[in-house]
Amino acid sequence: MKRHIKKVAVIGSGIMGSGIACHFANIGVEVLLLDILPRELNDKEKTKGLSMEDNAVRNRLVNENLQAALKSNPSPIYNKKFADRISTGNLEDDISKIKDVDWIIEVVIERLDIKKSVFETIEKHRTPGTLITSNTSGIPIHFMNEGRSEDFQKHFAVTHFFNPPRYLKLFEVVPGPNCKSEVTSFLMEYGEKFLGKTTVLAKDTPAFIGNRIGIFGIQSLFHQVKEMGLSVTEVDKLTGPVIGRPKSATFRTVDVVGLDTLVHVANGLYENCPEDQARELFKLPNFIETMMTNKWLGSKSGQGFYKKIKDKSGKSSILELNLDTLEYQESKKAHFDTLELTKTVDRVSDRFPILVGGKDKAGEFYRKNFASLFGYVQNRIPEISDELYRIDDAMKAGFGWQHGPFEIWDSIGVEKGIELMKNENLKVASWVTEMVAGGTTSFYTVKDGATYYYDIPKKQYVKKPGQDAFVILDNIRKTKEVFKNPGVVVEDLGDGILNVEFISKMNTLGGEVIQGLNKAIDIAEKDFQGLVIGNQGANFSVGANIGMIFMMAVEQEYDELNFAIKTFQDTMMRMRYSAIPTVAAPHGMTLGGGCELSIHADKVVAAAETYIGLVEFGVGVIPGGGGSKEMALRASDLFRKDDVELNVLREHFLNIGMAKVSTSAYEAFDLNILQKGKDVVVVNNDRLIAEAKKHALLMAEAGYTQPVKRKDIKVLGKQALGMFLVGTHAMEAGGYISDHDLKIANKLAYVMAGGDLSEATMVTEQYLLDLEREAFLSLCTERKTLERIQHMLKTGKPLRN
Repeated sequence: MKRHIKKVAVIGSGIMGSGIACHFANIGVEVLLLDILPRELNDKEKTKGLSMEDNAVRNRLVNENLQAALKSNPSPIYNKKFADRISTGNLEDDISKIKDVDWIIEVVIERLDIKKSVFETIEKHRTPGTLITSNTSGIPIHFMNEGRSEDFQKHFAVTHFFNPPRYLKLFEVVPGPNCKSEVTSFLMEYGEKFLGKTTVLAKDTPAFIGNRIGIFGIQSLFHQVKEMGLSVTEVDKLTGPVIGRPKSATFRTVDVVGLDTLVHVANGLYENCPEDQARELFKLPNFIETMMTNKWLGSKSGQGFYKKIKDKSGKSSILELNLDTLEYQESKKAHFDTLELTKTVDRVSDRFPILVGGKDKAGEFYRKNFASLFGYVQNRIPEISDELYRIDDAMKAGFGWQHGPFEIWDSIGVEKGIELMKNENLKVASWVTEMVAGGTTSFYTVKDGATYYYDIPKKQYVKKPGQDAFVILDNIRKTKEVFKNPGVVVEDLGDGILNVEFISKMNTLGGEVIQGLNKAIDIAEKDFQGLVIGNQGANFSVGANIGMIFMMAVEQEYDELNFAIKTFQDTMMRMRYSAIPTVAAPHGMTLGGGCELSIHADKVVAAAETYIGLVEFGVGVIPGGGGSKEMALRASDLFRKDDVELNVLREHFLNIGMAKVSTSAYEAFDLNILQKGKDVVVVNNDRLIAEAKKHALLMAEAGYTQPVKRKDIKVLGKQALGMFLVGTHAMEAGGYISDHDLKIANKLAYVMAGGDLSEATMVTEQYLLDLEREAFLSLCTERKTLERIQHMLKTGKPLRN
């Protein structure tokens, strides 16, 4: 039977419950969020004369929890308007409403007796056939199954979200002992396709996959750090972005999550994994015991491995915990020669062989750390997973690792990894020894653009499932390359569609990228049906290469700068007016020039997690690659006879002037950066390139015709310019903006008003582009603009004068 999820009930409105409710609301599902009744009136309710029978009181807990979640940063919801999809209630008055839902998700406290009580209540009202899942992270499913009806058990599984549910991609599915296979298959597909997750099938073992490996890694490091005499700061330097892990690395992550949470899981693993060969590593070191006694739990208690303090002048600084003395001290900058060797190595996977070959303490750390990790994961098969790729998927999606354990092992070399383990007196698993003896020297391989993993029982490579919905650029880049320069790679996606992938640093848009885009359009117009602009880096693009702009401006090479900006503008216009459909696939940070490129494509297929905006004000200029023109054009398209046109134009002006960046792709519709009815959003980032390709193909097959250049853009001239100038001067007089901000704002005003025309006039895009370029270049002559650009280049942060 085909299932449709139109409405879900979430039982429990704590941090996880509210987060899960918000994420279902994100994807358009109606949500019923329920929690318990409060035990007594609070002071505010007493003052109002309310009683325990009033709805405001009875739903106080669930409403307060949901509101707290909606106010949290980062937000759990794509757009505040989506919160209207969530209705709240309590487990006494509203439990009967669960009869109308398609899926019930239990997210109450991690106590078996409480969960069983909730399940008993659910059974009284649940419609047979309704999905019922638990978000538990550790309670065995067979215990929760006890005493439940046959229909309940057939539709019962664990669906383990990681916190925060919107942002962390891991979705572990653990079927109950009697769960129907079609229910498991549905949950796996729904998690990937609709919730945008990496779905990982796990077994009913303690902490499942992600937390089992993740907590082992942290506990192992706790013991190792003392043994090697490393500081907290040094460990975070070694276990952060240099090895493809989050900036919070190890100890900062523990502070954010909470030491008590980590200890709870570690203790559970020690108690429930008596056969684990590394069980002793789950014992807490003495310094952790002391921290727990002192309630140094991290951010929630104000101190953990780090502590933020202020001096007498109010200046903040961060102290680190000395693990020997258990006193806080000033953090010393960590420096290792081995890390210096990786500074010019962009691909993280290429760094691992260098790191384990290091001659200093860092090299020793990596050899020990990776040996321990390899030794542990090899023995978790088939205990926690039958397939090695599921372990890698779980660590990447749940802990933000760029590479999973077996992928790291492959990067170092399987035989080198075996050598590291033997040096640490760790026994190599028989299946690994047999694999190498049989002539297989890697856990993964790529064939015909698809990833294959080593299947242990079959002793051969098997295609990793679920790839048909994805395009994995890493897998096709070498064999499908059509053109390449230092800024881009152009790949053949098949079916007549090309892809332009940025490979510049942080995907900045410089001369080589612009050249590559033009070359890709040339090739596509000659031999292909359409063009996608997409990549699978951390971010789509952080914007134009401001270093290049800075150097030209400093050297006063204004003719060259004018030519560079015009080339950028012309390329954006070529994106719009080419003979083939162009589809941009932004994700992550899509700023400045990256935004300008996106809004000039025929269509945008954006990842839900796209943070897009025109941010040029931060470096003292206006959008100069067509962004200022485009916002004037889009405002003009919204003008209606009965509307106040000045208000529409002012909104678009303020979006640029305030450098607004959407907090999701859905919010970008409110900024008119994405356009309703034209652009689309994809929740699962892994599907992004494939979906963009589909849309390019659809447009081509529908008979794409090259658009006619616009000459019907209504600009308001002096009427709008006067309004803008009054507003900007008032802001400057009130001390809200600096004199340089005033200059930038007035230049933007001139462009978006269409100049000082005496009356409203229809103009061409080129007319506005010329105004835009002139304004951009004039701002580049300003000393304060150069100061802002220089500050941005040094710090990565905008400077406000």
